[in-house]
Amino acid sequence: MTLAGQALMKYPVCEAPYDGLLDVIAELRRGDVVFTNLEVAIKTSASGVPTRDTEFFHTGSETTLECLHEMGFNLLSLSNNHAWDLGTSGIIATRDAVDRSGFAYAGTGNNMAQASAAGYLETPVKTALIAMAMGKIRDGAAATKTRPGVNEVVLGADLQPNPKDLERNITAIKAARVNAKIVIVYLHNHEWGEDMAITKPWAREFARQCIEAGADIFVSHGAPLLHGIELQNNRPILHGLGSLVFHSHTDIGYYVPEVWESAIVHVDFVAGQVRHLEIVPVVINEVGDDPARQWPTRGRPKLANEEQAHRILTRMQKKSAELGVNLRIENGRGLLDLG
Repeated sequence: MTLAGQALMKYPVCEAPYDGLLDVIAELRRGDVVFTNLEVAIKTSASGVPTRDTEFFHTGSETTLECLHEMGFNLLSLSNNHAWDLGTSGIIATRDAVDRSGFAYAGTGNNMAQASAAGYLETPVKTALIAMAMGKIRDGAAATKTRPGVNEVVLGADLQPNPKDLERNITAIKAARVNAKIVIVYLHNHEWGEDMAITKPWAREFARQCIEAGADIFVSHGAPLLHGIELQNNRPILHGLGSLVFHSHTDIGYYVPEVWESAIVHVDFVAGQVRHLEIVPVVINEVGDDPARQWPTRGRPKLANEEQAHRILTRMQKKSAELGVNLRIENGRGLLDLG
């Protein structure tokens, strides 16, 4: 299984190949199951009107989905704070486009029950995905019993997930555990607090609860930078994988440098158990490669060089050590053996 940073892909990177793209694609295609979060609403003739008019308005086209397929992805989360950027009809249109493109997916639905339910990738091993979002889900974007939307988990003032939201998703995880060989639980987390680089205690506890309910892997995006890796019952918790593609229209320097660094994580299973993790460092260009096309040529991934890899892995090693996990670094890769 291969898990990557989120795909904020407004401009299909496959349409304008660049030096390093094929290396990234080759790395992604190592996985039988290849996962990311789709951080754009897909615009089709059935989409609604924009619900925001700032640089944080994120949409892509059906060509974006074709590119993700070409890169190797076959499993997508749709639960995030940009799913509603084209309104409620945009959520439905995105689901329909993703479905037509042949992806397995989860995280939005025509109602709360559908948004909370697992999506299933049937081959090569039946894999379930339960996908949620927390924080910056605007009024009207969350699914209800009768309204399409996102599978939202609300964080209370006590820094605890809303009990009904938690129960609904724990029930979905347990059901997926019965129906699939491998269960992935995903959280798109924008409840950062004052420092988005710190993994919060409530987030660690929430991930552990999902593992205890039956998840084999817990993975998170939201904060656009890397967090550490934790283990629960010898199952990996990836607290933050940053971005794989980051077509942000923010000013240069708006984000800290770490936002432009990421990783691809390969997870090897043997007899249904996680045995090995390999972390492949990735860098993303903050400045567009073509000044005349700043936005389409910005935020594109390449595999890190030796110096970049050392910097990324050393930071991730430190963050993981704080969570009780000892990553080792060999030949520009992070490695973790689970027996």
